[in-house]
Amino acid sequence: MRIVIGSILALLVAGVVFALTSSGSGNGKSRGGQTEVVAAFYPIAFAAEQIDPSADVRNLTPPGAEPHDLEVTPRDVQDLQSADLVLLMGQGFQPQLEKAADQGAAGKVVKLLDTPGLGVKPGDPHVWLDPPRFEKLVTRIGDALGHRAAAARFNAKLAALDREYRSGLASCKRTEIVTSHEAFGYLAEDYGLQQVAISGISPEAEPTPAALQAAVDAVRKTGATTVFTEPLVSPKLSETVARETGAQTRTLNPIEGLTPDEQSKGEDYFSVMRENLAALRQALECQ
Repeated sequence: MRIVIGSILALLVAGVVFALTSSGSGNGKSRGGQTEVVAAFYPIAFAAEQIDPSADVRNLTPPGAEPHDLEVTPRDVQDLQSADLVLLMGQGFQPQLEKAADQGAAGKVVKLLDTPGLGVKPGDPHVWLDPPRFEKLVTRIGDALGHRAAAARFNAKLAALDREYRSGLASCKRTEIVTSHEAFGYLAEDYGLQQVAISGISPEAEPTPAALQAAVDAVRKTGATTVFTEPLVSPKLSETVARETGAQTRTLNPIEGLTPDEQSKGEDYFSVMRENLAALRQALECQ
């Protein structure tokens, strides 16, 4: 049974800590001496796996799940308590995970949004969608894993991706991107675009009628031909704006997680980011 950790979190954590202490399994080295890592959701789990392929990395957000509203299970709490390294975004992005880690993690806990130099905006965790900011997270993950050289190699790929975005978005007919939720602010800021979001930071947040009308007005004013949807949330709101304005819909992926279909096709962070670039170029009529 899935349990939302709320008022009973302290009792649940206490029980898990007692069980780990009693069994002697709390040293995080129970799987053949591998470093045990738990990561809050896909982008940072992917980075950890790439930086240290020998580590046992568990992504706490299942494939196809939306991480903003993750329901934490007893197993999640146990893994948080026993892992050698816990990688979270922090700043309230997944408060249940943060609370569980704060109340008894045996290993090192890294809250990545606290990384210096990110320029984080209050309430907006989506820094992984901006390659230069993601580089800072990767460096910190590499330091935590003790693999700086591997992190540098990962960052070289991010630097190449950054160059592709700068070149691909340098000359476009339009610069406004109409998105289903407010996930692309850092990307827009870094590449000279303007985000018009139908709903807020959380994709499940219901937009106000005023926000919905503002999105419709923005599409009409800018002549935007595309309203972007995303894979893990309902496309209904984006479809409503598109229908009102005569625009089409297209996918722009915030890469908060991969769907099972994307996983089966061998997609990863880099391939999806390049698909996003192609979608942006087409929607914005870039040369």
